[in-house]
Amino acid sequence: MDILLFVIAGILMVIGLVGSIVPGIPGSPCSYAGLILLHFTEKVQYSTEFLIITFLACVIVFVLDFFGPAWCTKKFGGSKKGIWGSILGLFVGIFSPIPYGFIIGPFVGAVVGELIEGKDTGDALRSGIGSFIGFLVSTGAKLALGIVFLWFYIEAIYKALANTELPQLW
Repeated sequence: MDILLFVIAGILMVIGLVGSIVPGIPGSPCSYAGLILLHFTEKVQYSTEFLIITFLACVIVFVLDFFGPAWCTKKFGGSKKGIWGSILGLFVGIFSPIPYGFIIGPFVGAVVGELIEGKDTGDALRSGIGSFIGFLVSTGAKLALGIVFLWFYIEAIYKALANTELPQLW
């Protein structure tokens, strides 16, 4: 049973890393689910504090993924219409058939929102750039957390194999 849990956890770790970059796949929650599966094996036992801290990190990164572009739009001088444009652009971009729509959507949404607000093109583009930077920061955070969770997975496998007596093949 432990082998099956290790394999499923590994698959979830890979899905988590892919989900860090590809929209629509909840990368951090998948990686965290892999850690939880490891905890249910006989070979790996994480402390309650570890599970709580990693869960909180997962939640923070998951929330940052949705609100990072809007927050950076605001920090770059965006108005409420620019922020809402960034959020709407993210959802439209995720579900649109346009390649890289999840990157282009928040940028275009923020720019259009600012132009509707009546700001000049320079200010609108600055808000769009803020949205793009927010996207990069949130993607980087997801990827970093996915790599950390993968490290915990590899470490768990290494320790499990080190404490297991392997059968002699010859």
